[in-house]
Amino acid sequence: MHATRQDQAYAARMPYKLSHEDRLRLMKFVCSFAWADLQVQEEERQFVGKLVRALDLPPEEQRQVSRWLEVPPRAEEVDPQDIPLEHRELFLEAARQLCARDGVLDAREAENFSLLKQLLQ
Repeated sequence: MHATRQDQAYAARMPYKLSHEDRLRLMKFVCSFAWADLQVQEEERQFVGKLVRALDLPPEEQRQVSRWLEVPPRAEEVDPQDIPLEHRELFLEAARQLCARDGVLDAREAENFSLLKQLLQ
């Protein structure tokens, strides 16, 4: 699957806006959203891979992201209140793009996205 212009533009601006800690936090949230329907689809894995490359994560953190795709992060590790105010739109957009990635918006994905949106606004 090729990256869309929207994917490329979104990914291109991320490293410049996020601290190292926030990059990993973003990936934790994205991986958590990938598990919303209780399975990680190939398209979602591809999206996560694009973000990992765009964020230029070091090898150990890349391995951590891979582990999150095998076993989701614990719920207490993905508290929306931990997202810095200035990055909330960026995190929300990442979650939106991930949810739309496989072409099917599962009811649990829609519910989780709606809840995250409410918590971040």
